[in-house]
Amino acid sequence: MRTIFVMFDSLNRSALGAYGGTAIDTPNFDRFANRAVTFDRHYVGSLPCMPARRDMHTGRLNFLHRPWGPLEPFDNSYAKLLGTAGVYTHLVSDHLHYFEDGGAGYVTTFDSWDFIHGQEYDPVKALVEPPVARFREMFDPRHYPLERLNETGPVTREASDLLAWRRVRHATNTLFVREEEEFPTARCFASAFDFLELNKESDNFFLQLECFDPHEPFCAPERFMQAYDTGRKGPILDWPVYEKVTNSAEEIADLRGNYAALAAMCDEYFGKLLDWMDENDAWKDTCLILTTDHGFLLGEHEWWGKNKMPYYEEISHIPLMIWHPEAADQAGTRREALTQTTDLMPTFLDLYGIDVPAEATAQSLLPLVRGEGQGADSVIYGMFAGPIGITDGTYSYYHYPCSTDGEGFSLYTVMPAHMDKPFDVAEIRAASLSQPFDFTKGAPLLRVPMSPQNGEAGLDAVRNRPDALQLFDLARDPGQENPIENPALVARFRREIAAHMARHDAPAEMYDLYGLDREQQDRMAAT
Repeated sequence: MRTIFVMFDSLNRSALGAYGGTAIDTPNFDRFANRAVTFDRHYVGSLPCMPARRDMHTGRLNFLHRPWGPLEPFDNSYAKLLGTAGVYTHLVSDHLHYFEDGGAGYVTTFDSWDFIHGQEYDPVKALVEPPVARFREMFDPRHYPLERLNETGPVTREASDLLAWRRVRHATNTLFVREEEEFPTARCFASAFDFLELNKESDNFFLQLECFDPHEPFCAPERFMQAYDTGRKGPILDWPVYEKVTNSAEEIADLRGNYAALAAMCDEYFGKLLDWMDENDAWKDTCLILTTDHGFLLGEHEWWGKNKMPYYEEISHIPLMIWHPEAADQAGTRREALTQTTDLMPTFLDLYGIDVPAEATAQSLLPLVRGEGQGADSVIYGMFAGPIGITDGTYSYYHYPCSTDGEGFSLYTVMPAHMDKPFDVAEIRAASLSQPFDFTKGAPLLRVPMSPQNGEAGLDAVRNRPDALQLFDLARDPGQENPIENPALVARFRREIAAHMARHDAPAEMYDLYGLDREQQDRMAAT
C-alpha cells in the first residue's frame, strides 16, 4: 500500500465546489470528489494549527489538557508507528510552526522530511535593514502596524512589537519571490513529485504533503490574483488581524478575493498531483486523502480569523475526501456519518494493518469508505480554556466555562513550550507534579497554572461570548444566524460533553470549571 496524505491549512469547506461553493473555481478538488468518497459531516477537534496536528498524530483530543505545544514523549504518533512497522514515511511541508519551540517533535517522527522555507514570517532571509518605508506604502497600516517596529537599529523580534515584526518578516520574504515556481506551494509540490518519481517503483510508503496555503497571508502568483481581482485600489490587504470586522464592503471583497486566489492556486497544484496519479496508473495501488486542519472566517459573523469567537461552522466543519483502491466501487459517493480530525490516525494505521494503540479514542474511517460502519453520535471540539463546541451533525452548541479570566485552569505537559518560545522560569517555578493520565503510559506531568502566555486564544473566545444562547439548528440554519432555545437539547449536550471529557480522562477540575457533573459522567463512560 502507498498513501499520499495532502493537507492544505485553512482550506474552507465553502471554497470547494464539491461542497457547494460557487465563489472560487475548484475544478481539481471537484474532480477528486468525483472519484473519492466525500465526507459531509467532518469536523475539527483541537484548534488551531499545532493542537490540530497533535490530534491527527495521536487519535485523541489535545485541548482538554493543554493549549498549543510540542508532541509529548508518551504520544503515539502515526508517523512513528508506521515507520516502526516498516512503512517508509516522508513529510514535505512549508508549515513554519513545525520549526518553532511549540512545534517540536512532530517532524522527527518521520523517516525523512523536506522543509520548504518562506511562508508567513518564517525568518529565512537575513535582511538586517528591510525597506520599511516601502512596506508602509505597500501594505494597509491596520493590518501592518509597522510604526511599532524598533527604528533605531536592526529590526529584531526582541526589540519590536511581535505583530509588527511578523508582518515585516512576511513582507521581507515576498521580496525574494518573483516567479511562480518560487512560491512555497509550488516548491512543496515540486518536492513531492521528486519523492514520487524517485520512489514510484516502490511500495509501502506514506507521503504527507502539507501546504501552509491558503492560510493567511493571502499571497498568490499574479495570474491567480488577476483572476479574482475586485478592482479595488489601495494598500495591500492580505493578512487580516483576528478581530471584529471594521472594513468596508469593498475591502472585505478584496480580502476574500485574495483568499480565493490562493485557494485557486491550491486547487491547480492539487490537479497536478491528480495528473500524476493518472499518468502513472497510481489509482490502483495508492490511497489519496485530502483534508485541512480548520477553516477561517472571512467576515462571516462579523469576524476575521479563527481564534476569538465561537467556532462557527466556517471554522469547525471541514472538508475530507478519501480515495482507496479497495473501495473503487464507492467512487463519487458521499458519507453523512459524523467524523473528526482525530479519526485520521487510526485510519492511517488501518491502511497498513497496524493495531491502534489503546490510548487513541478515535476510529478508523476505512469501514465508512467501504460503505460500512457508522460515525460518532456526537463530537466535541475547541481550544484550551475556551468554549467547548459539540455537534451531532444536526445541531451545534457552544458550552462556556464559568471562568472568564482563566482562574482555576491548569495545563498538563512534560514539554512546556509556547508557540515560539519555552515556558519562562516563573511559569516552571509555579508548576507541580501531577498524577499520570490514562494516556501518559504511567508518566506524571507538570501541572502548570494558566498564565497570560498560554490559553489566551481560548480565553478571548470566552470574553467575546455572544449574548444569545449558542445553540443552532444546522439543518434549518446552516449559517448559524439564529440561535434557538431548547433546554432539553442543551441538557443532553452538556451530558455528552462531560462523557467525552471522561473518555479523554480530562483533569478533575475541568468539570467544575465548565459546570458539569463528573460523577454522573464517570458512570456513563463506564457503561
